[in-house]
Amino acid sequence: MDLNLDLINDWDKWKETLSRAVSIGEKVGLSDDSIKDIGIKIGEFLSSNVDPDNHEQRLLKELFDVGSQKEREALTNMIIKMVHHNH
Repeated sequence: MDLNLDLINDWDKWKETLSRAVSIGEKVGLSDDSIKDIGIKIGEFLSSNVDPDNHEQRLLKELFDVGSQKEREALTNMIIKMVHHNH
């Protein structure tokens, strides 16, 4: 898979990209639960395949790695809320 790592290595670019993805999901009619489920899958992929390049993403990865499924869902919900609030 070819990832544009510039979009995920810079914290502000990462948040903006995620915000746009959430907005697109809402515009196409995805439910909040569907957006959360997709977010969890993306978090699992990133946690397994991408070494974070900044402190913020390193913290999110570490929290995601040690969290239970419910905690990962809660963390994903908070991230979605954060980027939605900043948009």
